[in-house]
Amino acid sequence: MSRIRAAVATSALLAACASLLAVAPPAQAAESPGFHIQDGRLLDANDKDFVLRGVNHAHTWYPDRTDQALKDIKAKGANSVRVVLSTGDQWTKNDAADVTRVVDQCKKNRLICVLEAHDTTGYGEASAAAPLSKAVDYWLDVKGALVGQEKYVLVNIGNEPYGNSNYAAWTGDTKTAIGRLRAGGLDHTLMVDAPNWGQDWSFTMRDNAAGVFAADPDKNTLFDIHMYGVYDTPAEVSDYLNRFKAAKLPVVVGEFGDMHSDGNPDEDAIMATAQSLGIGYMGWSWSGNGGGVEYLDLVRNFDAAQLSGWGKRLFDGANGIKATAKEASVFAGSDGGGGSGACAVSYRLSDWGTSFNAEITVRNSSARNVDDWGLDFAFPAQQKINSVWNARATQDGARVHVTPESWTKSIPAGGSVSFGLNGSSTGNNAVPDAFTLNGKTCTTA
Repeated sequence: MSRIRAAVATSALLAACASLLAVAPPAQAAESPGFHIQDGRLLDANDKDFVLRGVNHAHTWYPDRTDQALKDIKAKGANSVRVVLSTGDQWTKNDAADVTRVVDQCKKNRLICVLEAHDTTGYGEASAAAPLSKAVDYWLDVKGALVGQEKYVLVNIGNEPYGNSNYAAWTGDTKTAIGRLRAGGLDHTLMVDAPNWGQDWSFTMRDNAAGVFAADPDKNTLFDIHMYGVYDTPAEVSDYLNRFKAAKLPVVVGEFGDMHSDGNPDEDAIMATAQSLGIGYMGWSWSGNGGGVEYLDLVRNFDAAQLSGWGKRLFDGANGIKATAKEASVFAGSDGGGGSGACAVSYRLSDWGTSFNAEITVRNSSARNVDDWGLDFAFPAQQKINSVWNARATQDGARVHVTPESWTKSIPAGGSVSFGLNGSSTGNNAVPDAFTLNGKTCTTA
């Protein structure tokens, strides 16, 4: 997502060739240590289909916000996060140690990490942008943070690697970049962005995707389209995504919003079409947008309790993240490196008609401590929290997100923590029937 995005020539979109992707990709590689592509689908290390349902987070500009942001993104129901990194060509470089920390936080929160190098944005038109070759140099430089993480990490080579100038070079440059990364020892699923500021109005990526996929010796490349003003009708959204689906070529909508400076994308069509086709999507972006596009913030001021209209649409709407996201199977039966193992919750209610107290106990049944926990549940009726003790809570409609105080920060292995809340109710004061601890479903007692 460019802070200042060049206007896209709509007439070029309408005049562009609508030819079919006629060349089918060769069969995928026989084995993969992590994510891999099969028949146009993204599979995880357990050979299970994985459909990205996540958001973008601008880590390179807001590194101090990342730890909390990833917790909150997971609590909102996402199964993945696309993390903005810098190669050092435009912004402060995120070195291998920082990349390692980001990946660890993703795993702790049971999120699949899509790492993208942002310095390439708009190359050929944006004067400060770096070429894809610089992005490859960066990935090889931080290789130590990536190797061994193929089950949890996708490498998005370069964000929007061409603007609206010289974009015909995209095909050759992308093939070269993939070849260099494979020769350098990266076996991850590689994600490649479209030119034209990611929107591919020239159909350069669409019409050359089969050849690019075939050029990858691992046959493990995922194509990334960004849908903003170019995709303002259901017909345009459907046509683009269905051509990839028909050709059995993997595609994801790596960025989209509910409005933009170059036009008003049809986010309803994007989400509905992606869901019907089993295609991933990732909304732009969690928080911190500037330069006149603050309306793209999903939450205001990095506060998970302050969902914007766009955020409510993406997380809570029909075909939204909460309704459609499924956690990657690689996290099943594990704690993601963060201790979020098996859990049980008891909810003891004292009801006085229009007001109530609830005593909530969270038991950690795993063999590891659970630190910096987050508990999520939804009230089934018209209940509102007035105060909380031994924890902190935010409420968004019926949904409640609870985080610890310093003295309840850790739930020991085999142990528990308790907190209480006082609230008011109208009518039925039913007990919540589902709880998740750090994104993992708990039993109820």
